[in-house]
Formats: sequence, structure tokens, C-alpha cells
Amino acid sequence: MDELVKQALAKWPNVPHCYGWLGLDARGHWRMRDQHAQQLQLPGDKIVHAALLGFINHNYTHDERGCWFFQNGPQRVYLNLEATPYIARSDPQHGFLLQTGAPLDNIDAAYLCDNGALVLHGGEIVAQLDDRDLAQVLPALRLAGQSVTDDGLLAWLEDGQPALTLLHAGKEISVQPLAHATMAQHFGFQQAPQA
Repeated sequence: MDELVKQALAKWPNVPHCYGWLGLDARGHWRMRDQHAQQLQLPGDKIVHAALLGFINHNYTHDERGCWFFQNGPQRVYLNLEATPYIARSDPQHGFLLQTGAPLDNIDAAYLCDNGALVLHGGEIVAQLDDRDLAQVLPALRLAGQSVTDDGLLAWLEDGQPALTLLHAGKEISVQPLAHATMAQHFGFQQAPQA
């Protein structure tokens, strides 16, 4: 957390939290959600200002309820998450990068959801892969030790057999099936925090 943020928290400890005004979409874009966007359940405007993006990325964390927020000075700005708290992108140098710019080095488990989303889990990080990168990651998936085919992957989504693995950083990571609708509950985060 930025030192200026820590100072603001100490100076103004009782600033009310903000809900619904910021979102993270399934492609890793931070979105400003004004009143109009909130009322119509729209994703909001994509934030493109580099300094603001850096500030959000550096001050992004979660509370004990599993609600993710960015600490904006003395105020917590809770996020609506379209998918997971982090979004991963494939990267030729690092393997995977999070929307914050940090590499996702440690992956303990992977999940393939019934909607085709690939979710990577390592420590406190739960990151859905940007759907545009799935084609680049498919060659790293193995079904019973063999390269995966479209038909084989569709059949696996039906019954979870045979074993599906993801090759990453020289190790095989087991891929488990997961119902997308249960993802937030499974990992213990809230997609739309409330006061």
C-alpha cells in the first residue's frame, strides 16, 4: 500500500466505504461505474489513465469477508467482479501476468468451468484467464497425457474424465471441473460486495 494512503488512513480513519462504483471485468479492465451504469447493470467506462491504473493496482486488496477493494486514500472502494479477483493473461516471458502487472508464478491448482473459463489458483490469487488467451494456453493442456483436441475437451467438460492437466513452469497441474455459478463460493470471494 502506498505511504500516502497509509497516512490518509491514519488522518481520516472513519471515511465511509464506497460500493458499486468500480468494477473489474473478465478481461482485466478496471471500470468506473457511475450511477447510470449501476442502475442499468452496465459494466461502466474502461479506465485508461496510466497513473490511476497504477494507483489502483498498487492499492488493491481484500477484507476478511472476501470483498475486494482498492484503498483510495482513506476510503475503501469495493469492487464488483465480473469473474474473479484477478484476471490472468498469457505472457511468453512469465507464463501468466495478472491485470495488476504482477507475474503469476505459483499455480497450485487449475479449474475448467462449464462455460469454458480457465481459472488458475495459487496462494491467495484466484485468476480467470482472459478468454482471448485460451487458444494460446490450449497446447499446454494434456488429456490423459496427450495433447487436447476440441472434441476431447468438450467430452471432458461433460464428465471430467480422463485426467486433464496443465503444463506450467515444468510441472503438471491437475485441472478440475468447476461450475462457473459456484466459483465465488468455492474460492470464498464476493462478486458484488454490499455495505
